[in-house]
Amino acid sequence: MSSEPKRLLIIDALNAYLRAYIVDPSLSTNGQPIGGLKGFIKILQKLVRDTNPDQIVVVWDGPNGSKKRKSMDKNYKEGRKPIRLNRAFHNLTEDEELQNKMWQQSRVIEYLNHMPIMQFMMPEIEADDVIAYITTMEYYQGWQKIIVSNDKDFMQVCNDETILLRPTAKELLNTARIIENTGVHPTNMALARAIIGDASDNLPGVKGAGFKTVQTRLPFLKEEKTYTIDEVINYCTESGSKLKFYSNVAQNKNLIQHNYKMMQLYAPQMSVQSKIHVKESIENFECDFNKTEVLGMMRNDGFGELNWEDLRTILNRISRECLDNEN
Repeated sequence: MSSEPKRLLIIDALNAYLRAYIVDPSLSTNGQPIGGLKGFIKILQKLVRDTNPDQIVVVWDGPNGSKKRKSMDKNYKEGRKPIRLNRAFHNLTEDEELQNKMWQQSRVIEYLNHMPIMQFMMPEIEADDVIAYITTMEYYQGWQKIIVSNDKDFMQVCNDETILLRPTAKELLNTARIIENTGVHPTNMALARAIIGDASDNLPGVKGAGFKTVQTRLPFLKEEKTYTIDEVINYCTESGSKLKFYSNVAQNKNLIQHNYKMMQLYAPQMSVQSKIHVKESIENFECDFNKTEVLGMMRNDGFGELNWEDLRTILNRISRECLDNEN
């Protein structure tokens, strides 16, 4: 009788935090916004309740983002509008609101430091790369990995062991569902998205290309075989079709190659030293759970009334099992 695989919950932290910050209107007793902090704890509780994980990893974007991607494209992620509350707090200036947002994020990190949860924030490395690397670690071979993020880039790392939970879209994506939705296999997802582009990262794509077009014009990308850019270019060149899509792709090889280098997570943009740091941190993690400290912080921050029993119960189990394994 086969046992259920262990389950790893991997949270794209900034993605979750900003979602909470924007939508949760909670205020502290002194009238300061605490929705990002309180909302993150509530999101965390729902996630552990729904997935019942054996381990939890929370990954933040490192300071200054991806140094390597910015060295390849100085306009990477340029033009993004700053995230602001979707409601007005008349007692806060714009600078005060920014300071409050940063304080709430740092406070989330403090909370998690008192929980049996691994956190990573590595200078000049994006969370995407750290998360992608973790899913490939030998340490987690045979585990079910659940990535929580709205970022479509993670579709490319999905496989028999790794799935993507996109909270805003309320969808759980495995390989079969990704192929059904997009007509593209995860092994070819970075190539397809390199053709399509990504406006959120300021990476323009081939004119007229979208998932529906790619699914129709390049149907072989749904196969598990990994196709190369050259194979796609050759297919478009030799198609004999007068459809503009094929000539647009064939004439934009450099654009597609550039986008692919920027988007791909199959070989995460991390140094050997960074990978060693992640590996050793996970292997030597001390899974203490300071419930008293967490509760005291919640009271001090103005939401001591929050019912976090489900979260506390599951974190207790994770901590206990982790300590048992150490012994």
